[in-house]
Amino acid sequence: MKTKDQMAEPEALTDDNATARASQGDSEAFSYLYEQNVNRIYNYVFYRVGSEADAEDITSRVFFRAFGHISNYVDKGVPFSAWLYRIAHNLIANWHRDNFRRHEVSLDEHIDLPQRIEQPEATMEQTQEVELLLRAIRNLTEDRQQLLVLKFTEHLSNAEIAVIMNKSEGAVKSLYHRSLASLKVEMKKLGFQEEGLIVVGGEEESE
Repeated sequence: MKTKDQMAEPEALTDDNATARASQGDSEAFSYLYEQNVNRIYNYVFYRVGSEADAEDITSRVFFRAFGHISNYVDKGVPFSAWLYRIAHNLIANWHRDNFRRHEVSLDEHIDLPQRIEQPEATMEQTQEVELLLRAIRNLTEDRQQLLVLKFTEHLSNAEIAVIMNKSEGAVKSLYHRSLASLKVEMKKLGFQEEGLIVVGGEEESE
């Protein structure tokens, strides 16, 4: 019989084993998944709804729903975060239907700014550009909003976004270019300069 010292130590939690252990009822493993993903899910939700309070509420509901269905989770070889993004997307869609409104994000809500009196002119210009970008994105259709937020705030590749949106990589790339075209129109309406728009889409064009 093995002594206490001879008994094997529990396997350390990793991205590879946490989902399997969580689906088997391991609450510590689910806590690990929560810590690994909560910030990215919150950011995604926040940029879609524009309200800190609503983003916190929706993010909580994303993980509550995930916890309630984790026993049915099937690992299909894609990141666990893809499942969370899909849950978040559905809850955001419900939020928009229920509220019939679009929030505009104030400068202080989404960027930690220094005191305005000490703020360099270049920093203020950059902040205003981000504000216009978010306003323009929220004027697009839901699928285009989702794609651009995943691209701009999460910096995901087309392949990763394809998994989340349940589309082919080619369909995502095509939608991305159409979304950029629509975004440019919306941003011009808001007075955004053309050179800024080129920077936004430049990296993707090289893929």
